[in-house]
Amino acid sequence: MKKSEFIRFLLLPGVLASMVIASVGCSSNGDEMLTAANDFISALSEDQRARAVFTFEDVERQRWHFIPPEMFPRAGVALKEMDPEQRGRAHDLIKSALSNGGYMTTIQIMELEDVLQALENGGRFARDSEEYVLSVFGTPSADTSWGWRFEGHHVSLHFTIIGGAVVASSPAFLGANPAEVLDGPDKGLRALADKEDAARTLLQALDAGQHEMAIISDVAPRDIVTGAELEINPLTPVGIGVTMLTEEQRLLLMDLIEAYTSVMAEEIADYRLDRLYEAGIDKIAFAWAGGVEPGEPHYYRVQGPTFLIEYDNTQNNANHIHSVWREFNGDFGRDLLREHVSAIPH
Repeated sequence: MKKSEFIRFLLLPGVLASMVIASVGCSSNGDEMLTAANDFISALSEDQRARAVFTFEDVERQRWHFIPPEMFPRAGVALKEMDPEQRGRAHDLIKSALSNGGYMTTIQIMELEDVLQALENGGRFARDSEEYVLSVFGTPSADTSWGWRFEGHHVSLHFTIIGGAVVASSPAFLGANPAEVLDGPDKGLRALADKEDAARTLLQALDAGQHEMAIISDVAPRDIVTGAELEINPLTPVGIGVTMLTEEQRLLLMDLIEAYTSVMAEEIADYRLDRLYEAGIDKIAFAWAGGVEPGEPHYYRVQGPTFLIEYDNTQNNANHIHSVWREFNGDFGRDLLREHVSAIPH
């Protein structure tokens, strides 16, 4: 059974929480990342290597944000500092973690910096589509724990690999400003269109009673509630739960979740979904705040026992998106690292 068919099977009435799937990480992508990471490191100069490679235990590994570099300097080597060969190897590492669509979305987000540069015409920030930084943590090998980060304005991607398997792909933040390009050669571009459209489709499919349960406030928060906090706890359970949805609505909720999981390479996306299934699909809830019409400030979140999706579009006249996938114990591979350390003598 194909993964998409399996998802729909799980969401049929009576099947919601009846299956458990083993989760051991993604070894295939771990192999690709290992090769790409070592190729990238080998292409760096001695000075670049000293700035780009940290120990796995360095506090830098769990330092993250999605704001411009002037407000939050990043440690590592920026794309703008690399020669064409180095830049190509950096992109190979990024591609090893993302689907084709996820990679193209990331590139579009980066290129929006050039759009902002033109719009702001010498504003507060020096917008630069190559001011995105790559950092490696630990010694990449099939036997070690290591990780890497790609980050800049509106992009923050983190991966943790243990024993050759990718065990964590969060926090994963993607933003877009403007959410829709209104003028110029890129007019009409919506880098994160699927994340708004899938949620709005689900909201519109709810009946009046369900609407009342799903909408938690007429006013959207100014930003995602969890911000760039290092550790997060489950938010107050609100919204409409899966058990209150029809079969068709459940499928629309899964389409929304897949708008986030599908950013990642297929095996990593499947691994995220496996963890979601294990924790119980019937425990997931969807909540919306703010206006319900396109163009109005709005916010939503999807929360399950192990994961949180947050999306906010309120800034710049509701044309500036922040979206994130978090895992309550899995960010930076925390839970699996604890299991690894306790199970294996060091």
